[in-house]
Amino acid sequence: MAKATTIKVKLNSTADTGFYYVTKKNSRTMTEKLVQRKYDPVARKHVEFKEGKIK
Repeated sequence: MAKATTIKVKLNSTADTGFYYVTKKNSRTMTEKLVQRKYDPVARKHVEFKEGKIK
Protein backbone atom coordinates (compact mmCIF):
# COMPACT_ATOMS: atom_id res chain seq x y z
CA MET A 1 0.00 0.00 0.00
CA ALA A 2 1.26 3.49 -0.83
CA LYS A 3 2.35 6.00 1.78
CA ALA A 4 -0.10 8.87 2.35
CA THR A 5 0.93 12.27 0.95
CA THR A 6 -0.80 14.28 3.66
CA ILE A 7 0.02 13.92 7.32
CA LYS A 8 -1.59 15.41 10.41
CA VAL A 9 0.56 17.85 12.36
CA LYS A 10 0.04 19.62 15.66
CA LEU A 11 0.65 23.38 15.79
CA ASN A 12 1.83 24.26 19.30
CA SER A 13 1.55 27.81 20.64
CA THR A 14 4.85 29.60 21.28
CA ALA A 15 3.16 31.54 24.11
CA ASP A 16 3.47 28.36 26.28
CA THR A 17 -0.26 28.24 27.04
CA GLY A 18 -0.66 24.60 26.01
CA PHE A 19 -3.13 25.50 23.27
CA TYR A 20 -2.71 23.82 19.88
CA TYR A 21 -4.32 23.43 16.47
CA VAL A 22 -4.37 20.23 14.38
CA THR A 23 -3.95 20.57 10.63
CA LYS A 24 -2.82 18.61 7.59
CA LYS A 25 0.20 19.22 5.40
CA ASN A 26 1.57 17.65 2.25
CA SER A 27 4.81 16.02 3.38
CA ARG A 28 6.20 15.73 -0.16
CA THR A 29 5.93 19.39 -1.16
CA MET A 30 6.38 21.04 2.28
CA THR A 31 9.46 19.38 3.74
CA GLU A 32 10.30 22.16 6.23
CA LYS A 33 8.55 22.68 9.59
CA LEU A 34 5.26 24.54 9.43
CA VAL A 35 5.07 27.93 11.20
CA GLN A 36 1.86 29.98 11.20
CA ARG A 37 0.63 33.06 13.03
CA LYS A 38 -2.78 32.24 14.50
CA TYR A 39 -5.07 33.27 17.35
CA ASP A 40 -4.43 31.82 20.82
CA PRO A 41 -7.63 32.14 22.90
CA VAL A 42 -5.80 31.42 26.17
CA ALA A 43 -3.32 34.29 25.62
CA ARG A 44 -6.09 36.27 23.85
CA LYS A 45 -3.82 37.45 21.02
CA HIS A 46 -2.22 36.30 17.79
CA VAL A 47 1.02 34.35 18.30
CA GLU A 48 3.25 32.03 16.26
CA PHE A 49 2.38 28.36 16.19
CA LYS A 50 5.13 25.85 15.36
CA GLU A 51 4.77 22.31 14.10
CA GLY A 52 5.06 19.34 16.42
CA LYS A 53 4.24 15.66 16.21
CA ILE A 54 0.89 14.13 17.14
CA LYS A 55 1.37 11.32 19.64
